[in-house]
Amino acid sequence: MPSSGLQTPALLVDETRFDRNVDRLNARLHRFGVPLRPHLKTIKNVELALHMLAGHPGGAAVSTLAEADHFFAAGITDLLYAVGIAPGKLDDVARRIHDGMRLTLILDHPDAARAVAEAAERLGTPFRVLLEVDADRQRAGIRPDDPELIEAARILRHGGARPAGVMVHAGGSYACRDRGCLVGAAQQERDVAVSAAEALRRAGFEVPVVSVGSTPTAMYAEDLTGVTEVRAGVYAFMDLVMAGLGVCGTDDIAVSVLSEVIGHRRRQGEVLIDAGWMALSRDRGTAEQRVDYGYGRVCDEAGQLLPADVIVRATNQEHGIVARRDGEPLDRADFPIGRRLRILPNHACATAGQFERMFLLGAHGDSIGGSIVDPIVDSIVPLARCRGW
Repeated sequence: MPSSGLQTPALLVDETRFDRNVDRLNARLHRFGVPLRPHLKTIKNVELALHMLAGHPGGAAVSTLAEADHFFAAGITDLLYAVGIAPGKLDDVARRIHDGMRLTLILDHPDAARAVAEAAERLGTPFRVLLEVDADRQRAGIRPDDPELIEAARILRHGGARPAGVMVHAGGSYACRDRGCLVGAAQQERDVAVSAAEALRRAGFEVPVVSVGSTPTAMYAEDLTGVTEVRAGVYAFMDLVMAGLGVCGTDDIAVSVLSEVIGHRRRQGEVLIDAGWMALSRDRGTAEQRVDYGYGRVCDEAGQLLPADVIVRATNQEHGIVARRDGEPLDRADFPIGRRLRILPNHACATAGQFERMFLLGAHGDSIGGSIVDPIVDSIVPLARCRGW
């Protein structure tokens, strides 16, 4: 398929970079002897998921029940639904469990535990639950020394549900600006998880699962003693936020959006492309980092960064406005109408989530500019079943 055969905007995945990213995290975790539970919300694709799962026990994490259905249909049965369970979904969860899905839930409040316990009795379903523990007061979770941790576990057990362990996500790691902060965030994540597990064991609970993870902490952890699994998802694609954290370089970013020049803003020295926020998302994750890349960093069609620091400065629904980051005008001669560009995203999950299919650039296909786009075998995969909730 020549590049002219792809309608823009299109989501591209560089196979070589994807493989390299997966191998890098695998090698790190192998040193610790801790398995990975890859979070599949980023890729939303079976073929890539199987590659990420290779060499691990086979469990994965998802963020929606639609994702759980998609991967279960492909034979991935051990799934952690890594969002606090909404009581209104418990009947649907029970049906999935009765159909053979090994779906684990999470919650972080005794009232949520009570809802799960009541549903377990009513539906005859011994829900398997991880208690979410707060690592850094950035999002959800019970503090490890909060009596509500033990209370929630007791409510679950009394109602016939199974408190299977704890899970922690150090969301605060995304605010780090140096290696020391990332190492510290990873250590804090591990310490909080292990502390919560020990508190539950002292209260008489078995805690077979101690689950931690985010891409930044997974890449910078120096001690995983007491941890039974690590979760991460963005690591496979990487993005500009991860590059800004120092977790990867821009040449590790495996995902990009192919776009086409459709106009010029002569007076402003800017260029219009056919990828707006509907393609790139509204995520402005680099805005608070040392270097702000607007809505994405611009590469040529082959995926090489442009010589000047060129970004998508602004977006409308279907239009992107390309400009130099330093405000100097672009040379219109370098951006003729119809020129194809690739945009590196701020947040891989948010950008990839905008598309129903993607195109894998095979290692032997050189680049999209090299005249061949190698679709994933069976391969340009529709992601419609992974959209929605």
